Amino acid sequence: MEYDTETPPYTTSDQTSFAYVSARDRWPIILTGAIDDLHRAIATCNDDDEIADGKTIVEGLTTLKYELQHNRPLAPLTDDARQDVADYNRDLNALGSPTWFNVPWLYAECYLYRRMSTFFALSAHWKSYDVFARQKLSTFISSRPAVLELAAKYKQLINQLQSNVPSSKSPEETGDAEKLLFSEMCEICLWGNATDLSLLTALTYDDIQELQGAEARKVQEKNILVNDLPAAYRTLKATQNTEPKGERRVDIVLDNAGFELFVDLILAGYLLAAGLATQIVLHPKSIPWFVSDVLPADFASLLNALADPQALYAASSNKYKNHDKAPTPLSDREVSELSFLFEDWSRLHQEGQLTIRPNLFWTGPGSYWRLPSSAPDLAQDLRESELVIFKGDLNYRKLAGDAMWPTTVPFTHALGPMGPGSGIRTLALRTCKADTVVGLPAGQDEHLKSMEGGGGDTGARKWAWSGKWAVVQFCDGKA
Repeated sequence: MEYDTETPPYTTSDQTSFAYVSARDRWPIILTGAIDDLHRAIATCNDDDEIADGKTIVEGLTTLKYELQHNRPLAPLTDDARQDVADYNRDLNALGSPTWFNVPWLYAECYLYRRMSTFFALSAHWKSYDVFARQKLSTFISSRPAVLELAAKYKQLINQLQSNVPSSKSPEETGDAEKLLFSEMCEICLWGNATDLSLLTALTYDDIQELQGAEARKVQEKNILVNDLPAAYRTLKATQNTEPKGERRVDIVLDNAGFELFVDLILAGYLLAAGLATQIVLHPKSIPWFVSDVLPADFASLLNALADPQALYAASSNKYKNHDKAPTPLSDREVSELSFLFEDWSRLHQEGQLTIRPNLFWTGPGSYWRLPSSAPDLAQDLRESELVIFKGDLNYRKLAGDAMWPTTVPFTHALGPMGPGSGIRTLALRTCKADTVVGLPAGQDEHLKSMEGGGGDTGARKWAWSGKWAVVQFCDGKA
């Protein structure tokens, strides 16, 4: 509160905002899904104490859902021995007994997941249980075509980068290809889905420039409203040139598990192989968060899945698939390509080039405006990085304080204490799924609202809710 922006935040009382839609429609569904998942888990238990413990958690989740749907006041968090309980309750007290439909959206959504976690933390048998784990693995398995395509291209790319075979292109052409390759990898990471994989049909230095003419890429790029990837690339390339043998770190504040984590690791491996970084630090969440956010266990689960990909996609995985038809076994080539990923990422992790660094701050109640003052050790650690990539919508909302900024406010201004002079270089990769958007040219918000489904005269910024549009924004906090 003390370090937050004075620009008003979005609240659940604003019926023209996605905050209201989330509280009314999304959150009850999420809670219902969590309750159903826990019921399924309890049904497999044989221990009476464990069953009773699980039913107590179900009662807590059911009560939470009732309070939400009946617009009850948010109750103080029960102390579960985590340091952040005091932070949540202090903010709640400062808000003055808000109800679910009259509370700042960012606080309420963080509170929802933090309160859910207390039920598990206070249990005897379910402390480490993740009610969203089943969904995370399911989304990865359902992305099989994209996973296989990317695995093939990744192996091809890494082998080429490590081969040291001279390029047939001129230094200028090679430089242009390297820059384009960086953009392609980041844009795949941005969208986190399979629709762009046609762009990777020729992921080599000799023919990468062919992608510039790809119609699919042109269409996709039109949906990136702001694209600062060239500035981010220049920064990493300049550091590589001036400190070729020095330590150069890139951090990724992660968003979703499943296929998106897979793509994040593709980006991490590429940055290391291309020499744009010598170390990648991944920042996951420390509790189940916003359904699909990455936990440390999700990283281990992904590597374990890649260690035996045939078993992952085999018919024995019936509990995760939604089709009556048994999945086709992987070919020997596909197994080899997925095994290459496992071996490469495992090696990078073992050698300390790919590390995981959770921090309780990432699941706190407030925005990242608080980071320098509330988490000074974390802030100092991020200053050691050449670039901090913030993935996804929630990280963007927290960077900008989830505030009702005019869309023309510069991204650097909306970052507040995380902006210029902070010592932290920020790159936000964000597909828009909430109202807060900054750094747009004058008139663009109005134009997008005027499009079909964009919000029109309703006052709602519906175009920013669907994930169709994206922003890639950079701030050099070291300048």
